[in-house]
Amino acid sequence: MADSMRALIFHAPGNIKVEQRPVPDIGPGDVLLKVGATSVCASDIRVYRGEKKAAAGVITGHEFAGSVVRIGEGVQDVAVGDRTIVCPIIACGACYYCQIGRRNRCLKRLTLGYDVDGGFADYVRVPEAVVRLGHMIPLDSELPYDLASITEPMACALNSLESCKVLPGSTMAILGCGPMGLMHLVLGRAMGASKIIMSDPVEERRRVAEELGATVVIDPTKHSIAAETKARTNGLGADAGFLSIGITELVEEGLGAVRKEGYFNLFAGFPPSARIDMEANRIHYDEIFMTGTQNATTDHYVRVSQMLPHMPGAQRLITNRYQPEEANLAYEARLGLSGLKAVVVYEGA
Repeated sequence: MADSMRALIFHAPGNIKVEQRPVPDIGPGDVLLKVGATSVCASDIRVYRGEKKAAAGVITGHEFAGSVVRIGEGVQDVAVGDRTIVCPIIACGACYYCQIGRRNRCLKRLTLGYDVDGGFADYVRVPEAVVRLGHMIPLDSELPYDLASITEPMACALNSLESCKVLPGSTMAILGCGPMGLMHLVLGRAMGASKIIMSDPVEERRRVAEELGATVVIDPTKHSIAAETKARTNGLGADAGFLSIGITELVEEGLGAVRKEGYFNLFAGFPPSARIDMEANRIHYDEIFMTGTQNATTDHYVRVSQMLPHMPGAQRLITNRYQPEEANLAYEARLGLSGLKAVVVYEGA
């Protein structure tokens, strides 16, 4: 094993660089993972833009998969050679939310790629707390690392769908045909949703949504998703609506697509101090359940890792692949809305 590795470092908003870093040492309870692939998340882009915080000097990347190359003293249930994806949450394991199995809401939560070094590197140290809490999820031998790297965002989408009670036969309205909107589509179809109406101003993304099975995809600069959804549901509206892009002005339009007693999820993150202007009585009189979801539980990770080999549409979401020394270009692709998921592939994992 080499002494140094390539790593994508966040220095400050607008300043990320691929640099050489020492291969991490590991202590008792830690695991050293050879990274197979890491994908760029919309929240990584928000950090780059200064809309979300990360520690200066941290190795970025929280969506990654790889193989175990070294284990620390006392590690059990993880062995050298294991293929794994990692739930990047470092939870305390003792607070109220950890006690009820919602470690993504941990009051002392830290996250790999933001607070602690993450997966945009040849190797990553998986801290003892992550290992001990069972946040290393075994990987199907047939699942390639690039596809496995999107387990984390797919788990977030599954949490979103289940929080909005999507069931076989449900109707869905999704604002945004970017990677996360399309993950809602792919999972919604796998879960038996009957009608899925989507909107996006970018023609290429609308085309992909159609290819992946959306019932209808509209250009919101020309048509209303609320009107289209009502037309497709005999005036009722969708059982569940999802805002997958962080634009507050779209909230009221999205709510208009949802039926009485339906669900509407603010899935996307928004710029700091964002405010929503909306008609409050729409929530009150129509008894709409309005919520937000962020990240997922380990149960979501496990189930997604088992579903991915059987969802061929998921592979279609990965459009841009880069070498480790080009990791910054993966960010540029997302910033420029080039393709969908951008993934850095690390050789030899």
